[in-house]
Amino acid sequence: MATIWVYGDPTPGSQGYKTTLEILTRARDIQGADVAAVVLGPGASDAAKVFGEHGASKVYASDDQVYADHIGGPHAHALHALAQEHSPHMILFPMSYDGRDVAGRLAAKTGSTVMSNATEVTGADAAQTPVLGGAQMAEVQLEGPDPKLVLIRPKAFDASPSGGSAEVVAVNVDIPDEAKKVKVTARHEVEATGPTLEDAPVIVSGGRGLQQAENFKLLEELAKAIGNCAVGATRAVVDAGWVPYAMQVGQTGKTVKPKVYLAIGISGATQHIVGMKSSDRIVAVNKDEEAPIFQLADLGIVGDALKVVPALTEEVKKRKG
Repeated sequence: MATIWVYGDPTPGSQGYKTTLEILTRARDIQGADVAAVVLGPGASDAAKVFGEHGASKVYASDDQVYADHIGGPHAHALHALAQEHSPHMILFPMSYDGRDVAGRLAAKTGSTVMSNATEVTGADAAQTPVLGGAQMAEVQLEGPDPKLVLIRPKAFDASPSGGSAEVVAVNVDIPDEAKKVKVTARHEVEATGPTLEDAPVIVSGGRGLQQAENFKLLEELAKAIGNCAVGATRAVVDAGWVPYAMQVGQTGKTVKPKVYLAIGISGATQHIVGMKSSDRIVAVNKDEEAPIFQLADLGIVGDALKVVPALTEEVKKRKG
């Protein structure tokens, strides 16, 4: 029987925590897999219950403050110690900043194979990842020593509780000073005035076609008119400083799966497409009728975004009237 571990973020409501539940839901359905979770940091013991409900038969947990006070090092050290003791075949990580950090550090200790951007796990030594902008799926056979390390994209699976429970095993690992060199000095929470990109049923995203940062207010007005709608952006406009990184949708930003995704002035670069292609419905507005985004869109509007968006906002207001 293959032993598969899922690395979890114990902070309820964070993207890493949500992705952990998605991964557990998939892992429990892998034939012949014994699924466990590893949760490190304050709140870990409380998180163990919901992890059990989503498929973990065992949860290795530590509420030690050291995991909140330091980045990466203590987590990788503890995971390495646990892996040496229990010999899992595979460890699945959310593809968050913390997940990538810990997976990379652990790979340096174990010499394990690391696969990123996976959207499917087909066994204890195999996974899949989208290529060519998601047009094809590549089956990857993982070789090298155990544990194999795989980073899973958010929204790859739907989280669903199965009603199970987990045995909680306390993690007691002494963390050396060399693993505590990077210390967290402050935490900043971005204020949200509406639904998050990950949770919004409707997303309005803007690209270079908006021409300047000030025109993002048009998207904000449209989102407000629609209601329960979030505003996103492409990497190009984030890099240009028009909007904060928290709004970025794409391979190096957020992965979203809304019921409706409105792509305003977005050409359809592969990097952006992979972050939103799973949306139920995609509406695109672009002046260039040859823009790649139209190949993906369910509805395409060839026109100037600066004229189309205000008109759409007024029509939404009229109909909600």
